[in-house]
Amino acid sequence: MRFPAATDRAVTEEARRTRRSKGAVVAALTEEALRCRRFPGIAFRGDDARRRPWVIGSGLDIWEIAQMLDEFGSVEALVADTHLTEHQIRIAQAYRTSNPEEISEAIAENTRSAGASAGLYPFVQGPQA
Repeated sequence: MRFPAATDRAVTEEARRTRRSKGAVVAALTEEALRCRRFPGIAFRGDDARRRPWVIGSGLDIWEIAQMLDEFGSVEALVADTHLTEHQIRIAQAYRTSNPEEISEAIAENTRSAGASAGLYPFVQGPQA
C-alpha cells in the first residue's frame, strides 16, 4: 500500500515512537477509524497499549456508561439522574453490543476487589492508617 509522502512520514514516525511495525500502526489506526465511523460520537484515548473508546461530550469511557446503565437499570433513569443524553447512552449501548468482551473486561477490571488486586499487584500498597 502506498501513502502520500506526508502520511508515510507520519506513520513511520509513529512506528518508531511506539516501537511497532508500520503495518501494525496502520492496522491500529484503521481499526479505530472504522469504529469511529461505525459509531459516530465515539473517540479513542489512552496510551498506545491501552487505547479505550469514550463517548465524546460525556468525559466517560464507554465501559463507564455501560456499568452505570447496568446499575441504573434503564436509559431513562440514567438520563434523569446524570448529565448524559439519551443519544450518548445509545451510542455506548450499541458499541457494547458490538464489542461485548472488550466492555465486559473493562467493567470486570474496575470492579475487581481489593484482595484480588493485591494478589495481582502485591507491590502496591493501599493507604496507610
